Amino acid sequence: MKPTMSDLVRGACSFLFVPATHPARLPKALASGADVVIADWEDAVAPADKPAARDALAQAVAGLDDAQRARVLVRINPEGTPWFADDLRALAALVVQGCAGAVVPKAESAATLHAVAQSAGAQATLVALVESVAGLDAVEALASAPQVARLAFGHLDFQVDAGIACGDDEAELLPIRMAIVLAARRAGIAAPIDGVTVDTRNPERMTHDAERAYQMGFGGKLCIHPAQVAPLHAVFDPDEAAVAQALRVQQALREAGGGVCVLDGRMVDAPVLKRAEDTLRRHAWARQRARASN
Repeated sequence: MKPTMSDLVRGACSFLFVPATHPARLPKALASGADVVIADWEDAVAPADKPAARDALAQAVAGLDDAQRARVLVRINPEGTPWFADDLRALAALVVQGCAGAVVPKAESAATLHAVAQSAGAQATLVALVESVAGLDAVEALASAPQVARLAFGHLDFQVDAGIACGDDEAELLPIRMAIVLAARRAGIAAPIDGVTVDTRNPERMTHDAERAYQMGFGGKLCIHPAQVAPLHAVFDPDEAAVAQALRVQQALREAGGGVCVLDGRMVDAPVLKRAEDTLRRHAWARQRARASN
């Protein structure tokens, strides 16, 4: 069965931003190996350039094929800004052309997400970007809003809004990250997307941040440079040993008739099986990505 746009967004690990004011970068971003590309109408675009950014993106999308369009999300401007209404109209046209949907910044209410979904159409997929204390307060409602496939954490804006001064390890944000992960889990949606790593010249930092995101239960990260995609995938894509072990777990439980068994001296039960199934799902996604790039 061919995956839907919503399936693509739910399964994606890497989300690469590209400014909509630089349409030539869109095909390059799509060729970078990133699962999803986020064309940005918000932070990357100066106020005077907002209308031009909409026009530039429309022209760029017209030059893409269907498979490429299905991997494009648009970060619109927040509700309450002078550009929100025009963004919704332009977004609806892009969704009709086959773009996946929208990243909704400064998400703080389910009503806003409902308005975006209603304007963009039933086929639009939404990612709600939690960037404020009010957004955190509403995170349960955001995760359960119509057409929301993922939550994402805008940790830089969140720090400013909350008055937090983080150290290099961002330990101050661990409770916030966990709250977002648990909200997504309770809502039954895909694991959320962690925020960007601002150091684009340090793959070791990207690897460190990706490992933290994976260990905390995130399903991927936002990226701001194509060079960040490979280190991210290296963390989230299971290696051959992990895949082989997951298959052994499946086989052991199958031979045990679905009950508890022992493998390599360790108890194997339903939670262990679920972890193995997640490993195999991520492996299948990585293989699909590799096939699509060839």
